[in-house]
Amino acid sequence: MDQFWNPVHTVVGDGAAAETADVLRQMGAQGKNVLLLVWNNALLEREEFAGLLSSRDFQATPYCFQASNPTVGQLFETYRQTRELKPAAVVAVGGGSILDVGKSLCCLSGADIPSEEELRAAIREKTLPSPAARWIGIPTTAGTGSEVTCWATIWDPDKNAKLSVESKENYAYAALVDPSLAAGMPVSLAVSSGLDAVAHAVESYWAKASNTVSKGLALRAVDIIMKDMDRLVDGCPEAHLSMAQGSMLAGMAFSNTKTTACHSISYPLTMRYNIPHGAAVSMLLAPVMRLNAPMIEDLPALLHALRLDSLDDVGPRVRELLKKAGLPSSLGEWGAKEEDLPELAKLGMTKGRADNNPHELNEQIILEILRSIY
Repeated sequence: MDQFWNPVHTVVGDGAAAETADVLRQMGAQGKNVLLLVWNNALLEREEFAGLLSSRDFQATPYCFQASNPTVGQLFETYRQTRELKPAAVVAVGGGSILDVGKSLCCLSGADIPSEEELRAAIREKTLPSPAARWIGIPTTAGTGSEVTCWATIWDPDKNAKLSVESKENYAYAALVDPSLAAGMPVSLAVSSGLDAVAHAVESYWAKASNTVSKGLALRAVDIIMKDMDRLVDGCPEAHLSMAQGSMLAGMAFSNTKTTACHSISYPLTMRYNIPHGAAVSMLLAPVMRLNAPMIEDLPALLHALRLDSLDDVGPRVRELLKKAGLPSSLGEWGAKEEDLPELAKLGMTKGRADNNPHELNEQIILEILRSIY
């Protein structure tokens, strides 16, 4: 018997962000403090967010967070600067990094954490309190699906670790998925983000924790994204709607299953060489899919969704898309050295991801995978 559960109310389409104030009213945030977290202050000039700041219904305070792949230190500094606000709601507008910081702040709201080291320990030991605030996710990129998941990725480069703020109580109250917010996104970021969403869906499809609903969502997500990936590469604005829809569906899928080997192995690649997350996981799709192939239920359905004829087509297709987007498609091109690979293999065994892969993983298998994309 399998089960699926995701409580996030979703609104999808151009203009969805204009629903922010109404959703806050539904949350009962009238007269209360609201933290408006954005990745760029220019967003505050948009009517839907400027109106929020000027509204007498809420006490909205803006905060700009511009870092990618937020670290423990950056999260602590943001918490330190906003803790006195004690918001009833957080509105997070941006890519996955902003959404992850927003949902993390909900768990920190009202908590007394005096130092970065204590925050690190609380995240590692899963002792953060239940969220004291609710949040609304408004993605400006299409890839992470963070608007519909209950965990946040926080990086700890000093410890060579990827941490996760997790709470089943910390799903967003609502996800407002507005493709118009992606206008002007560089093609390299758009393609990397789209491939990240594909990896979320593909890994959800074959994960040990997959279920009937997640498999259906995953296949549909892959199909929607890959149908318009070439148009995205060509800079077609209409492709952003497909990316937004597919990313959200992929997020719904892996919100119940988590990811597997591609993500597990990718984390040290991003930390060590600053490889965009989507590029890192997509380079791993072909070798991991080949490893898992004997254990994938209805592999032809997955290949059909990818719009490919065989396993042999996966690697070339990913490399083609990365090249068209102006992104390197091998570890060597990203600056890795062959002698780095054994250490990267050790760091690639991420708990909760490696053990969710249908095929057993160990350092030797990961080393062979890394060599195949070197």
